[in-house]
Amino acid sequence: MTRLTRFAVAPLHAMTRRLADVASARVAPDLVVTGARVLSTYSERIHPGREVWITGGRIAAVKPAGTAKKVWSGVPLYDAAGGIIAPGLVDPHIHIESSMVTACAYAEAALLNGTTTIFCDSHEIGNVMDVAGVEAMLEDAREAPLSIFLTVPSTMPATSAELETAGGDLTPDKIAGLFDRWPEAVALGEKMDFVPVTMGDERSHAILAAALKRGRPVSGHVYGREFVAAYAASGITDTHEAIDRDIADDLLDAGVWVFLRGGPPTTPWHSLPQAIRTITELGASHKRTAVCTDDRDADDLLLFGLDWVVREAVKAGMSPEQAWSMGSLHGATRFGMEGDIGGLGGGRRADLVLMDDQLKPQCTWYGGELVVERGKITDSLDQALSQRYQYPKAAYATVKLPEKMKLTPELPAKACIVNAIKTALPGITLIHEKVAIEAAKDWPSLFERYGLCFVTVVERHGKSAGNVAHGLLKDFGLKRGAVASSVGHDSHNIIVAGTNEPDMQVTIAAIKEHQGGVCVVADGKVRALVPLPIAGLLSDRRVTEVAEEVKVLKKEWVEAGCTIPYMGFNLIPLSVIPEIRITDKGLVLVPQMELAPLFE
Repeated sequence: MTRLTRFAVAPLHAMTRRLADVASARVAPDLVVTGARVLSTYSERIHPGREVWITGGRIAAVKPAGTAKKVWSGVPLYDAAGGIIAPGLVDPHIHIESSMVTACAYAEAALLNGTTTIFCDSHEIGNVMDVAGVEAMLEDAREAPLSIFLTVPSTMPATSAELETAGGDLTPDKIAGLFDRWPEAVALGEKMDFVPVTMGDERSHAILAAALKRGRPVSGHVYGREFVAAYAASGITDTHEAIDRDIADDLLDAGVWVFLRGGPPTTPWHSLPQAIRTITELGASHKRTAVCTDDRDADDLLLFGLDWVVREAVKAGMSPEQAWSMGSLHGATRFGMEGDIGGLGGGRRADLVLMDDQLKPQCTWYGGELVVERGKITDSLDQALSQRYQYPKAAYATVKLPEKMKLTPELPAKACIVNAIKTALPGITLIHEKVAIEAAKDWPSLFERYGLCFVTVVERHGKSAGNVAHGLLKDFGLKRGAVASSVGHDSHNIIVAGTNEPDMQVTIAAIKEHQGGVCVVADGKVRALVPLPIAGLLSDRRVTEVAEEVKVLKKEWVEAGCTIPYMGFNLIPLSVIPEIRITDKGLVLVPQMELAPLFE
């Protein structure tokens, strides 16, 4: 039996004669999906009474409903019963690692949500394992029942060795090698160091050159309207970080594609409602906008897929036809693949979604194979998901910690100024607040008086002498115990916040035992844990199992009092976002890119 992967469908050049024969009714199709309304992403119309002829995993033609039955008898038919047939969704920017599952496991949730193609930036596993991690993810992707392409990680480490310790260092030469070895490497991933790019940093531009001279497009990540012109001039032609109407408008006029990011409203990632106003209020065309998910944990991946983002675009003022095109054809067009995916034209892959009038997927075909029916995975998909890629042993041994470490700073002997990290929803930007504290007899009294708790980053790649950096969070709300994660973007050192040293030590011990994870501890006991043994980032279990673990984690996270979600917590070490961060080297002021002391 042919494995259910992207490679199960032959390339178009090998199938044109067969497809022409079927489209001309000289040869019977393998399958006809009939009785449907067809959503054309090309003309942005819904046509009633149509059927789709499929052969060899590709679309031969779209015909009036009932045509096949008049020509042939015995052709397999699937009755769409008046539902809407549309092309599978294309997510132009995601990070598989954020889901905490492997590429093979990710496919299950994606297909349930009508997504058949994704473009992933694997800088998380790259920051832990360098090129070996990226290539392991690519091997994983090749065995997945999903079309997965790579936007090669471009900013590893996110800053420099002076400011943080990462497990990987993706140089221009290494990036060039990935492009040259892997056909799936179709673009350069988000260039997060937008300040160095706009300032003409030599290494940043050498990385851009590795992509541009190979004809690969470059993806971006930028905050601040003042940076748009120089960023676009550097060859960057998309971004998912347009957080409001005005910068989205600037980007479109500068020739930069805007990926409208939809995230669950409780997370820091829901920028679509503001950014889409460049279309709905300022009259910009939607032709160079797409929708994307960016980051989803396993639980949210099942609940808030790209189909949900499309529906959010409809709520924000787009027509259903426009919104679905932004979720399929536009992403395909951005990466030059509109001849293969993103529409229901002849010759395209038979990646189809049958949905109801609310644009909720009911069935999904991947390369002509029915993989989701009535909201449930089919036996063929279940079998494909059981044949997952096995990551190398080195991927299961990436948490390397010293035997002993002190996780909390010494109590100041006298009144002083604290360079505190103030958290606030949605949690992307952190506020640098100078807090004048008085002398105190113990930490709990200081915490209660000033709304503080400990925050510590521990280097876990075994590349330093066990760097441990101490900080203080303000308004994080932690009432008891400690929380910790080995998913500390982007160097993925361990970040732990706590009210006391013993509970913080328990979180570190739990993460070390499982070689990665996210956990909540109180009174010396682990209350919730999502083990992430692959690179300290990924589980090796099915997405539905991990989703259940994440639900428990979220419940305990809220009960501990944390005011920002754990995915926002994971961003606290991300040293390219203003105003203040903490890495294993200490407190980092952004955009000055300077280290600051905890106490002044």
